[in-house]
Amino acid sequence: MEQIPLVTLTTDFGTADGYVGTMKGVILGITPDARLVDISHEIAPQNVRQAAYVLYTACPFFPPHTVHLVVVDPGVGSARRPIALRTPAGYFVGPDNGVFSYVMAREPVEALVELRNPCYRLAEVSHTFHGRDVFAPAAAHLAAGVPIAALGPPVLDPVTFSPPRLEIALDGVTGEVLHADHFGNVITSIGKLVWSGDELSLEPAFQEAGGGGRVRFEASEATIVVAGREITGVHHTYAEVGHGKVLALVGSEGHLEIAVREGSAARKLGLRPGDAVVLRLR
Repeated sequence: MEQIPLVTLTTDFGTADGYVGTMKGVILGITPDARLVDISHEIAPQNVRQAAYVLYTACPFFPPHTVHLVVVDPGVGSARRPIALRTPAGYFVGPDNGVFSYVMAREPVEALVELRNPCYRLAEVSHTFHGRDVFAPAAAHLAAGVPIAALGPPVLDPVTFSPPRLEIALDGVTGEVLHADHFGNVITSIGKLVWSGDELSLEPAFQEAGGGGRVRFEASEATIVVAGREITGVHHTYAEVGHGKVLALVGSEGHLEIAVREGSAARKLGLRPGDAVVLRLR
């Protein structure tokens, strides 16, 4: 069966302006049979780490020939490089500013290039809209089957930020807040957590993270310390506590999550990305 060219888009452009539509027009002008999927255009402006997390959660659910186009690019027009990479989970196109850090921490990089070949850009490249002029054409050509090596020379030193904090000890695990979603649920770096009956095992989600082996513990006996508050037990669902109560549970991505039933943990606890989270096991 012939593969349908597939491109996803993740940006901080919002939907009030024509930027996203313009990029889609460029892609379809090059690869008319491409299927385009919006992951999110509501990334907070210039929030590269948020984009990295959203991409990390979404890309495993797409076919491996997918091209993931990401434009969260506060350094547009500067010396930052435009890049493309290939992993077993798909192709990725965007700025070399760390936005692919979480993907690269989980997936082996098979190829990584700078988008320097003018044949795979628009004829005129602006200083302020590389999403249209550089990234969208590159993504379209990759989706059409152009080899990644044709786009430009190899990159050996991509910009990445450190893997999320995940320190494993005999008596507990220390992590950090990664992301707060639309509902105010707070996702942490403590993952991946896997249920087995009433027990949980921790299998570090990022290749470089962690400080020890796997950890196994009784979910009901764990204590989570965050924002000066202690939360007892790790739950399966939000409904296991009363309305407005703070709880910890394993989210859909397998990470420890701090939530408030039918409320916002981010707002109630004042949590922000980078804040420490401790999982005590004894």
